[in-house]
Amino acid sequence: MKYIVLVSAIAEWNAVKEIFPLEITQSPYGESAILQIGGYKLKLYHSGWGKISSAGMMQYVIDHDHPDLVVNLGTCGGFEGLVEQGDVVLVEKTFVYDIVELMGDLNIVEYYASSLDLGWLPDPLPCPVRRGLIASADSDLPPDKIPYLKSQGAIAGDWESGALAWVANKNKARLLILRGVSDMVNEHAGEAYDNFSLFEERTKEIMRKLFEQLPDWLNSVKR
Repeated sequence: MKYIVLVSAIAEWNAVKEIFPLEITQSPYGESAILQIGGYKLKLYHSGWGKISSAGMMQYVIDHDHPDLVVNLGTCGGFEGLVEQGDVVLVEKTFVYDIVELMGDLNIVEYYASSLDLGWLPDPLPCPVRRGLIASADSDLPPDKIPYLKSQGAIAGDWESGALAWVANKNKARLLILRGVSDMVNEHAGEAYDNFSLFEERTKEIMRKLFEQLPDWLNSVKR
């Protein structure tokens, strides 16, 4: 089987390059590399942060690499009271919350919401995770949005999962999104806001953990 791993944020990609001695090449969207780990040969792509680059990269790897599975490893902001820092979220559903419609009553949130088919994963899962819904926007999590996002069932937020899941579903492509909770956000503040060094430090820990666990996930994939 052919596996592609997408890494979104700059800090996440820099952490991967610090952990592994990679020979870097270029793709249309950024850096890429080959990684041998746990008996698997993986093509890694730095897909970039935000919805635009994520959607473009997902379509590119589907058309260019024809993968059997795309994996997105990264970080997310966790909602205080629902998850803990360091938890790994297995993304089952996504929605996008930064689209503003003022001219009509089109339900854009529902249009860009996605449910990922994870029936090809075993029960029990190979690693401890929190299964759940993640909310995406081209924005760090505004504290005043947290009550709304919680009301929609979200347990965490990021910039990319919504776009990745939507494009994958349009192509009927298998996608596994695993996001480690790097920092906590509540209705009043985010612990990493104005503290980027904290985010970088925790990102390194999370990316190391996710890549250490990745062979177990790949071993569990139902062919």
